[in-house]
Amino acid sequence: MNNIEKIRLLLTSGLEATVVQIKDQSHLHHHHSGKKHAPPDSGHYDAVVVSPQFRGQRLMQQHRMVYDCLKAEMQTIIHALALKTYTPEEWSAQQVLEVEGTAL
Repeated sequence: MNNIEKIRLLLTSGLEATVVQIKDQSHLHHHHSGKKHAPPDSGHYDAVVVSPQFRGQRLMQQHRMVYDCLKAEMQTIIHALALKTYTPEEWSAQQVLEVEGTAL
């Protein structure tokens, strides 16, 4: 199982996530000075996570929930993680805006 599959599995099972999109952006950060202190083969990832467990939670709480699910991986395979989190309702609204061409 590769890193992206592992992250996706942990978020899907830990947060009951209905959408988990992960993009490896490590190639954009190979020169990053902080990378030399990171574990070997750790990467920079962008992630979109949609979970019903985010309902009623503030953005910071949602991000903490993701980090809690990935606690061990943040010490090993994840050097940096850029997050976008949504409830299912927010995700549906976002998809409508993208179809209409008015996404932010």
